[in-house]
Amino acid sequence: MEEHPMTRVAFIGLGNMGSGMAANQAKAGREVFAFDLSADAMARAKEQGMTPAASAADAVKDADIVITMLPAGSHVRDVYMSTILPNAPKDALLIDCSTIDVDSARTVARDASMQGFRAADAPVSGGTAAATGGTLTFMVGCREQDFAEIEDALKPMSKATIHAGDSGAGQAAKICNNMLLGISMIGVSEAFALAEGLGLDPQKFFDIASKASGQCWSLTSYCPWPGPVPAAPSNRDYEGGFAAAMMLKDLRLAQEAADISGAPTPLGSAAEALYSELVDRGHPNKDFSAILQMLRGRL
Repeated sequence: MEEHPMTRVAFIGLGNMGSGMAANQAKAGREVFAFDLSADAMARAKEQGMTPAASAADAVKDADIVITMLPAGSHVRDVYMSTILPNAPKDALLIDCSTIDVDSARTVARDASMQGFRAADAPVSGGTAAATGGTLTFMVGCREQDFAEIEDALKPMSKATIHAGDSGAGQAAKICNNMLLGISMIGVSEAFALAEGLGLDPQKFFDIASKASGQCWSLTSYCPWPGPVPAAPSNRDYEGGFAAAMMLKDLRLAQEAADISGAPTPLGSAAEALYSELVDRGHPNKDFSAILQMLRGRL
């Protein structure tokens, strides 16, 4: 019987999210060539069964799949232009999982397709725990005919992979979703602060609102008040969740997109201002639900 060759994955960007994601590619029996500028991240990748590459160009040169997880649009554009497009095999599938501006995502995909590559933007929802657990949700912008292959490439890291539309649609879905999340968390936090001010027991308020028309994910899955939802970061002093600085990044991307598209987002703008204040007060790494404690005057 003919040996089926191992799928070769180049993974560039082994930060808080990328390291767990890349490890799941390796656990799935794929050969992972990893690259990051951090020596610590590279050492950890080796421990997790990956091959540390000498450079990003070295990582992609024989890849079947190239996955990037980088901080911003400028990094993605730079790595694509200087490294991936000149060095990756033309039949490699290029997937960017970073959260970046829609314009950068479309530019990168256009440049890649002009050179004969199949490319996708596939930002994620779920945070570091889901990255480690392989239970992220991916929102994918790509050509319809490429989606099945992209879904398969993402499978070791994914709980759900959804085709959002053409290039850039994944990023659009991500920033719209996270703007909604930021706004709803502030709404839930304001309601708890008011309930407290009115002498209403927070657990009783939770029991009522979670069964009433105020019910939402920020309340019932991720409650900012410690107690009602045991798994929520509010019970761990707001550590180890979705960092306020990351929420601020997404809200800024949403506001940039709103300015360009002319969409009215008054609450998105207010949410950006409030999270900016939380970060400026010295709490960039606290979970974004810590906004409750800022509203209560406890930070």
